[in-house]
Amino acid sequence: MEKRILVTGAAGQIGSELVPALRERYGKDAVVAMYHHNIPENAERPYEIGDATEKETLDNIIKEHEITEIYHLVGVLSAKGEQKPALAYRVNMASLMNVLELAKESENKPKIFWPSSIAAFGPTTPQDNTPQHTILEPSTMYGMTKVAGELLANYYFHRYGIDIRSLRYPGVISWKTPPGGGTTDYAVEIFHEAIKNGKYTCFLQKGTYLPMMYMDDAVRGTIELMEAKPGDIKVRTSYNFTATSFEPSQLAEEIKKHIPEFEMDYKPDFRQQIAESWTNSMDDSDARRDWGWKHKFGLPQMTEDMLVNLKRELKGS
Repeated sequence: MEKRILVTGAAGQIGSELVPALRERYGKDAVVAMYHHNIPENAERPYEIGDATEKETLDNIIKEHEITEIYHLVGVLSAKGEQKPALAYRVNMASLMNVLELAKESENKPKIFWPSSIAAFGPTTPQDNTPQHTILEPSTMYGMTKVAGELLANYYFHRYGIDIRSLRYPGVISWKTPPGGGTTDYAVEIFHEAIKNGKYTCFLQKGTYLPMMYMDDAVRGTIELMEAKPGDIKVRTSYNFTATSFEPSQLAEEIKKHIPEFEMDYKPDFRQQIAESWTNSMDDSDARRDWGWKHKFGLPQMTEDMLVNLKRELKGS
């Protein structure tokens, strides 16, 4: 059967870069982008507008385009989720349940990708080199929806045979899209401020380590997971998925190698508590063993690429 892909949350940080990557790989017409309301100025057809929490809307789109794969990226992220927890629960859980139920009811049972996150971890999780199978007791609403989603994915795979695959994304860093309301967003904001103003006030405290990844690696790894043979996917909750781990001052020092006058100070806000509940680094050896995951960008390579591309982007805007 010809591949027909639907990407929900297509305007988000991951979606806005995954859609063009999928179109380049499988053909422009093979990938349908789904937006909630605001269509980006550079949006290209095919696309649809709709609310993924409305099952009938989603069903109509899947049927109209004869969808065979769904990258379900809709979600309210960690920081925004703490400001509006009821909204985060409704959007994150209702939309996922709609996708799972529609896949179950469909004759061709589309393959599904759904993103989990390091937010699934919590204060009781081992903080360093966090193993694949570990304690999941998050302290944020966003994290709770991720744990519930992982369990639902595992359930629908074993109970109904739905081929759903997932990654626990670390902080994802990109020059193409602005920060989207996450706790790891300092690692994107810092580049914008370094280039524009030569200084940055970080909302996380020095020494706050978090797993991180460059967007190029995140997009490539996501597609590689979906292209892996079903028998190679041994984890049906969500794979640990990472590239590097650093804390704010290490990133600042790396930036100073390119912008020597750059300065950073610290003013921690409510996101500090969220970050402290997450892991410092994680062990993704299961992903590397099962389906051959390998990252390409460490901290030095990511920093250089971010600055080169973001300088050009800001100069042209």
